[in-house]
Amino acid sequence: MSEFQTFKKDLTKSRIVETDEHQAIEALQDGEVLVRIERFAFTANNVTYGAAGDTIGYWKFFPASADVDEEWGCLPVWGFAEIRISKVDELLVGERIYGYFPPADFLVLSPKKISLPRFVDGAAHRAELPAVYNNYIRMSAEENCDSDTDNLRSLLNPLHITSFCLCDSLEDSAYEGASQIVVLSASSKTAIGLAQGLADLVDSPLVVGITSSKNYDFVASLGCYENTICYDELSSLDTSKPTVMVDMAGNRAVLGELHEALGEKLLSCVSVGMTHWETLDDKDPLAAKINRARSHFFFAPAHIQKRIGDWGQDGFNQRTSAFMAARIAQSADWMSVTSITGFDAFSDTYKEIVVGKMNPNEGLIICP
Repeated sequence: MSEFQTFKKDLTKSRIVETDEHQAIEALQDGEVLVRIERFAFTANNVTYGAAGDTIGYWKFFPASADVDEEWGCLPVWGFAEIRISKVDELLVGERIYGYFPPADFLVLSPKKISLPRFVDGAAHRAELPAVYNNYIRMSAEENCDSDTDNLRSLLNPLHITSFCLCDSLEDSAYEGASQIVVLSASSKTAIGLAQGLADLVDSPLVVGITSSKNYDFVASLGCYENTICYDELSSLDTSKPTVMVDMAGNRAVLGELHEALGEKLLSCVSVGMTHWETLDDKDPLAAKINRARSHFFFAPAHIQKRIGDWGQDGFNQRTSAFMAARIAQSADWMSVTSITGFDAFSDTYKEIVVGKMNPNEGLIICP
């Protein structure tokens, strides 16, 4: 058994640590289950978890094994697992669940608030962390559950729940009066979900995708952006329009250039991801041109909790399920899925993703 760990101070560094499932089984307490992790997705979103690991607490969900100096962490991932040992009457061995896991072979959970559709991990160290990440879906309770969509669900649900929340938040604010929405890192799966969701809404502003030259053809072919612009052609952006910017990348130099060019026409800059985590300490003078008074970080779990309060859990689930179904159907037009078995094989690919070299039309599934 093993666990894939990331060096907190340098996300490009990783290691594989051996773990003892037999010992974990022997130590299992009443009220706990041990699950064997079947598969999980790995995307740029997981890199964001690492970049914000200390500020938001992502490193705290799954403390790393054999980490005496607290230098290593487990990047949380989304995927499927099967209950192997259960000391909870309501949960049976062999039952499959979907949710938040470490990149590892197994995990011990302390299920609470158990219902037919779901349960919550009540582990003490997770109690103060965002509640949305502690929910686990019981697949046996889902109507028309199709295991053939497991890979797409692992890849897209965590990203497109953020896309849904962004669409909902923008619509709720009447787009802050903007006539265009500029999306940075337009090839990212979260950005694509956002653009597709906005296209479904009535009277939404035009959406402009900003991407690299190597991804230009792919982004333009999606059909969800009214205009696509490369990073080296930012001067072609129409800066006369009132604009909301949605930033999926965190590249300070690009942000500085666009903030300066838009000036007072920039109504708001919404930061979502930090895939360009290596530029966070960039001393580029353009970084000083960022209008921080009009910038804010979008934290999807907070929006989810707000909407559950507004609509109730069932109402929220109904709206998000419809959104997800539409996005999964659209993904068939552009995404190919690659599966990797074992953490040794994953290590090299992991390095490519962390430095942003993964093809945007590819989805990566890891089977421990």
